[in-house]
Amino acid sequence: MLPLQDIRVLDFSTLLPGPLASLILAEAGAEVIKVERPGGEDMRGYPPQLDGTGGGFALLNRGKRSLEVDLRAPGAARRLLDLAPSIDIVLEQFRPGVMARLGLGYEAWREANPRILYCAITGYGQDGPRAMEAGHDMNYAARAGLLGLTAGSDGAPGIIPTLIGDIGGGTYPAVVNLLLALRRRDRTGEGCYIDVAMTDNLFTFLFWGLAMGHGTGAWPKPGAEQLTGGSPRYRIYRTADGRHLAVAPLEEKFWQAFCDIAGVPAALRDDARDPAATIEAVAGCVALHDAAWWEAALEGKDTCCAIVRSLEEAVRDLHFQARGLFGREVTIPGHVLPALPVPVVSALRAPAARAAAPRAGQDNEAILGGH
Repeated sequence: MLPLQDIRVLDFSTLLPGPLASLILAEAGAEVIKVERPGGEDMRGYPPQLDGTGGGFALLNRGKRSLEVDLRAPGAARRLLDLAPSIDIVLEQFRPGVMARLGLGYEAWREANPRILYCAITGYGQDGPRAMEAGHDMNYAARAGLLGLTAGSDGAPGIIPTLIGDIGGGTYPAVVNLLLALRRRDRTGEGCYIDVAMTDNLFTFLFWGLAMGHGTGAWPKPGAEQLTGGSPRYRIYRTADGRHLAVAPLEEKFWQAFCDIAGVPAALRDDARDPAATIEAVAGCVALHDAAWWEAALEGKDTCCAIVRSLEEAVRDLHFQARGLFGREVTIPGHVLPALPVPVVSALRAPAARAAAPRAGQDNEAILGGH
């Protein structure tokens, strides 16, 4: 039996945080019913378009069912609340108060089924001065002080190339708290309300900076700290052919092994004496050779260094191929794509190697009947 095989999820969320959370639950065996507006949610129309279906939508909604419902229509809330006795989890990511105005807030679900777990994902939480403020991932990273630590030598912050607020601040905390709530419900029979604030959860990623600031009063600066480029042992260096080497030998044994391969002068290996001079020396050593030379020189050596790869190169890496990371599939009309890898181990994951992304409203009749 899969861990969530008897769990039924009603998912009102769109785009990324909620849909990825419910995908993880689905991959662990839960039945996920996706509630979409007439015509389907916005992600269906996002690029890349594959014969009229968004590729991103397909990856995030593999194996789910779909209801197409106008939530503002008379009787819509009642039709959905009628499902409450069979629902374990309600997931949504509207602004605070929206679901309540639709007649679908936590109180309505709890009255219909006191065991329901209701999880709301928002940018800033259900209360506080910014609770109603619109935002996207970059805004959350900016508010949490994370974006500011990406600034380069010109002082301009860089765009984080992943949606860390949505995934790290929204998806994963939602899944963690839902699993904790399910465990508690097993013991007490009680449901609960889960308030996931994406920006709040980004501070967890900054534990080292919080320790610095709160502990010493010296708050971290971009490009100046151990993990922001201030250390020779944690930097990205350019190779002779214009590629880059990610150098992260923080521990002394790894640092010395790297320095031996790179030919860093002995006098500059004590990077605590003059970090800038050591950075310059390492940059010069790395620039002497191309990426292929570095790949060969580092192979089999414990140095905590790696060539920076493109996503295409990473997907084709023999290690990930050997682990079957992209061995599962999602189908949409006319296409079969490798399924999105999710952090659920094989022993706890649905065995189906291939599953379809749902058509909008395909399960209306089966779930809602003639209503």
